[in-house]
Amino acid sequence: MLAFLANAKAVAGSTHEFTYRLAYVMEGIRVVRYDNEVGTGDHRHIGEKESVYTFTTPAKLIADFRRDIARWNRENRHT
Repeated sequence: MLAFLANAKAVAGSTHEFTYRLAYVMEGIRVVRYDNEVGTGDHRHIGEKESVYTFTTPAKLIADFRRDIARWNRENRHT
């Protein structure tokens, strides 16, 4: 399930009115996650790595999230 919450104002660290958290979990471990927690702004986690994410639209966010899931699956299919 994917859900977006529109706020009256931006979450601290973000420049838009959306709050989101998307996670892809394999065997109980979050391997891909996109979120914008208060104070940290928009970012993503791929495995143990965290990087800044530039949010533009909800549709682009979902497309990027799905792309990273496909990439993670390709790169980790033998582990």
